Amino acid sequence: MCAVAVHSNWRQHRRRRLSLGAKAKQRKNPNFEQGKPMAKRLIPTFNRVLVEKIIPPSKTTAGILLPEKSSKLNSGKVVAVGPGIRDKSGNTISVAVKEGDTVLLPDYGGTQVKLGDKEYLLYRDDDILGTLHD
Repeated sequence: MCAVAVHSNWRQHRRRRLSLGAKAKQRKNPNFEQGKPMAKRLIPTFNRVLVEKIIPPSKTTAGILLPEKSSKLNSGKVVAVGPGIRDKSGNTISVAVKEGDTVLLPDYGGTQVKLGDKEYLLYRDDDILGTLHD
């Protein structure tokens, strides 16, 4: 019985040490408790483009529900752009879009990135289908 009592005390001691370690992390990092990432802004590398997807409204201003097929256009707003890639001779090939452009996106692909409470998609410059103008 003595070995069991020592073992249970050891577990309690271990749990207490682990919880104290988590509290120390909270003190060092003020965003630890909220679950927020440390990065404020993401700058893509090479020819990558960071896009915030535009979600079309599902209701009109009068309150009529719209079917999903009516708003099939898959578009997004460019948030950040990488510097571009280099060709074989060392010249930089810049990205075709710039920040603030509205672009047409493919149905599949891209890497989902979550910064704070917003979700973004990271595409290569070649994957973007085109630019939308008003």
